[in-house]
Amino acid sequence: MMTHYLETKKEYPDCILFYRLGDFYEMFFEDARTVSRELELTLTGKDCGLEERAPMCGVPHHAVETYLNRLVQKGYKVAIAEQMEDPKQAKGLVKREVIRVVTPGTILSDQALDETKNNYLMAVVYTGNNYGIATVDITTGDFFVTETGSERALLDEINKFSPSELICNEALYMSGLNVEELRDRYQMAVSSLDSRFFSDDVCRKVLKEHFKVLSLEGLGLGDYENGMIASGCVLQYLYETQKNDLSQLTKLTPYTSGQFMMIDTSTRRNLELVETLREKQKRGSLLWVLDRTRTAMGARMLRSFIEQPLVRKAEIEKRQAAVEELNMNFISREEIREYLNSVYDLERLLGRISYKTANPRDLLAFKTSLSMLPHIKRLLNEFSCDLLKEIHEELDPLEDLYDLVDRAIVEEPPITVREGGIIKDGYSEEADQYRKAKTEGKAWLAELESQEREKTGIKNLKIKFNKVFGYYFEVTNSFKELVPDYFIRKQTLTNAERYTTDRLKELEDVIMGAEDRLYTLEYELFCGVRDQIAGEVVRIQGTAKAIAGADVFTALSAVAMRNNYVKPKINERGVIHIRNGRHPVVEKMMRDDLFVANDTYLDNGKNRISVITGPNMAGKSTYMRQTALIVLMAQIGSFVPADEANIGICDRIFTRVGASDDLASGQSTFMVEMTEVANILRNATKNSLLVLDEIGRGTSTFDGLSIAWAVIEHISNPRLLGAKTLFATHYHELTELEGTINGVNNYCIAVKEQGDDIVFLRKIVKGGADKSYGIQVAKLAGVPDSVIQRAKELVEELSSADITAHAREIAQMSASSVQHKAVAKPDEVDLNQMSIFDTVKDDDIIKELGDLELSTMTPIDALNTLYRLQTRLKNRWQ
Repeated sequence: MMTHYLETKKEYPDCILFYRLGDFYEMFFEDARTVSRELELTLTGKDCGLEERAPMCGVPHHAVETYLNRLVQKGYKVAIAEQMEDPKQAKGLVKREVIRVVTPGTILSDQALDETKNNYLMAVVYTGNNYGIATVDITTGDFFVTETGSERALLDEINKFSPSELICNEALYMSGLNVEELRDRYQMAVSSLDSRFFSDDVCRKVLKEHFKVLSLEGLGLGDYENGMIASGCVLQYLYETQKNDLSQLTKLTPYTSGQFMMIDTSTRRNLELVETLREKQKRGSLLWVLDRTRTAMGARMLRSFIEQPLVRKAEIEKRQAAVEELNMNFISREEIREYLNSVYDLERLLGRISYKTANPRDLLAFKTSLSMLPHIKRLLNEFSCDLLKEIHEELDPLEDLYDLVDRAIVEEPPITVREGGIIKDGYSEEADQYRKAKTEGKAWLAELESQEREKTGIKNLKIKFNKVFGYYFEVTNSFKELVPDYFIRKQTLTNAERYTTDRLKELEDVIMGAEDRLYTLEYELFCGVRDQIAGEVVRIQGTAKAIAGADVFTALSAVAMRNNYVKPKINERGVIHIRNGRHPVVEKMMRDDLFVANDTYLDNGKNRISVITGPNMAGKSTYMRQTALIVLMAQIGSFVPADEANIGICDRIFTRVGASDDLASGQSTFMVEMTEVANILRNATKNSLLVLDEIGRGTSTFDGLSIAWAVIEHISNPRLLGAKTLFATHYHELTELEGTINGVNNYCIAVKEQGDDIVFLRKIVKGGADKSYGIQVAKLAGVPDSVIQRAKELVEELSSADITAHAREIAQMSASSVQHKAVAKPDEVDLNQMSIFDTVKDDDIIKELGDLELSTMTPIDALNTLYRLQTRLKNRWQ
């Protein structure tokens, strides 16, 4: 046995081997030490012919799922070696085989999976200039493939799908990608595979055979060379680990990033689309607000909508029409939602059925779900919009499968499949006969017992049973003399004797044989029902997607009505016009206060960039995020929190919000900020929406202001970028850009002053703020009075060295130079923009002196001006 164990382990060196021995799964040697340490189990030993006892650790077979899940969640792979024959009937060594390898991306257990999230396995193939990406969820049958040309785009795809396991070729390790950071940041298992998995010919062959097509063009993979290899690789990996035909993978969906709005990793995090920035919780995210789905399938589909907003107007309006019609027929909508309450996770139930791991109660849950389908289909027939009509057509009520399970499976079946009690009376004539023999056998035994008691005169004669001796007559010693000679002694006890007779043996054979044959037959019948359902995988998957769609759109409708959302108009002119918009999450989190709504107007012309000033805590970040979220919600087909909205389709949303050190990779706050800014400027287009908060604050005032200024100039120039932008800043000097750079407009957060205190009105108004109110905010935060007082003194002293006037000059100079400069090379323009604060000649001081109107200046103004000019001269001479 140990020799066989070692041979099996050699075939699966990267796995922990769960080796079935009777009622336990045992691990030996290093695997035992690992499992003992990770699961805090007792480490024992076993004599197996070596000089030292082999370390051993085991888990009971009935509780294996719990231990297995814990190991897999820690990133381990587990190979399960099962007994393939009954040990009682085996001759010599019991035959054992590895029936499945469980990995983080292929786990099936409900205990380990979040029903509202897909559990993705991703394969990445790198060939030097391109990444092929295949992503699959074996529990639902979803299978996607794409290609991308940059590492950043690859990371965005990883962030979008959040796979629990990633497999790749060796070239990805050599590409410079930080694989360890991937493991840590995304909490996923990463491993490279042998080169044989990436053979072009093998991948083509396995894809054609699995999907039963003659050419890959039939799968839509004609233009996806690396994507094809990634898809073939992941299929081979699944065949080798799952050891079944993967019948639930019926469709491969190629896509390009251009089909959806591009949302990079930073933006997903900053906008808190599916989890909060700090706690990583669903509560407080956009998904938390919108997810009022009733089924696990609907919850997963809604998450995918949020992660992949649409960019085609017709598709967006198609979804909107569905939500609108459901709003108008809310009684039918609520009736549909009531029926959806009783629908289980059809996709994952089908996954277990395909894997042959579904138990009788799974089939009962399947039947309960199917019983709701005719009612949902009937209600969907009332609607006339295209999308709901399509869902109605796709929804197959599967009445034949409902009838099959209803006829075959009892209403309260056991969990186990080999101990009988599964099949209903009337489903199988043979099973009914065995069942009759089993139940009537008890009457036969009672009758025989009564007859023999009367014949022999032994008043306490009883027929009893145990597993060793079967059925027997038991006679106490006090009646031993009355035992007839046709009783055959089986066993002698201290106070009794046990006997059998030919008739009792006959009945025993019938009863015992019937029970064993019944259990075997019931198991076979159950497997037949399960396989029959598995054969309808395409129909069931289509219905599951239709149910998920009905769930998502009824949920979006319910959320829209409950939260007073409106249907946004969709345009392709680049205009974003929101009247009284609200932040969908913040307004739900506020309990004792009313949310202050605000307007937004952006276009591709005069209202391209909004420079927003105002104190901290006043609501700048909330306002900018709400605009981005309203645009995103509109593009997933949802209604939006506003009185009125007209949304120009954005191809991408970029955000640069907040700052944090990335110490693990040695990047400072400012470096992280500049890296994100660089990504935005290089990848945004004129149809993108940019949300930039406090650009340049991580460095010195002059450097930060210079960078922020140059960034605005770059974005505002249609030849360089020309994107719609919300730009929040504390550099009030940037308000000088309004009127000097085309498309820049100033806005600020209204604040009411009450002596030394301030009240945030949270209303966006036209114009720039002239104060930061930093000291007042510090006071609100509880900074000691002594510090507040000293800060006031210092701000008065420093205000004399104000750089606003200087900034005004630069703005005028910069505007004129930008207007007259021929824009040839973006790189040259960037350099000129970055040098706008280079030292000018002393002539400017002389000119400023000459332009002073001394007759209109107060003595204190004259002294401040003289002090400022003198300071500038000293700085230049040093």
